[in-house]
Amino acid sequence: MPAGYQTRELSVTVQGVADLRVRLLQDNQQFSDPAGTAGGLGISSAAWPMFGQLWPSGAHLAASMAAHVLLPGQRILEVGCGLALASLVGHRRGADITASDCHPLVAPFLAANLLLNGLPAMKYRHAEWDGARAPAQGNDENISQHYELIIGSDVLYDRDASTALAAFIERHATPAGEVLIVDPERGNRPVFTKRLQDIGYTVTQSLIVSPAGAGAAAYRGRMLRYSRL
Repeated sequence: MPAGYQTRELSVTVQGVADLRVRLLQDNQQFSDPAGTAGGLGISSAAWPMFGQLWPSGAHLAASMAAHVLLPGQRILEVGCGLALASLVGHRRGADITASDCHPLVAPFLAANLLLNGLPAMKYRHAEWDGARAPAQGNDENISQHYELIIGSDVLYDRDASTALAAFIERHATPAGEVLIVDPERGNRPVFTKRLQDIGYTVTQSLIVSPAGAGAAAYRGRMLRYSRL
């Protein structure tokens, strides 16, 4: 694990699977980019530590993966995975799941968390689907497969990202592929939904409301499910 920042370990409970040990950044003030790798990808010092935190939307996506019915031959891709909690849950359950992100430290953190939980190696791909940080069509040459299910949490963080993600999904979803996004009501859902509807998806959505408690803030978001036949 590269040096230059502080980490801590946390036991995370996801209903339906055994607790996970997760190594994460000590706080959201950490930063270390001595070779300028993250800067070269357009990741600012303020955005740098965001990958290394556990976020409420990610916890809800992980819970959905704990309850997900695993289908024979189904390939799953998590986009913007960060600490990849949902991917770890799916992997523990035996899903054919691939985690992906553009942050240069996601891969070593994922490897460390697999080791912490006694899990075998899991597929990981570097993918820059966000056109704001990458060329207009993204930089996703490492994603060679098409997936029956694409998942993500809090990935609709601005209008450009929402548009770029829709284009990425068009390139990498199978014709009957589904998409599952947990969105904490950032306001870019309509743009993303319209783009997917334009390529044949229909959407169903459900409200997620969690009260404050046990040191956690109240949460309000939506589970967005997109499908096409």
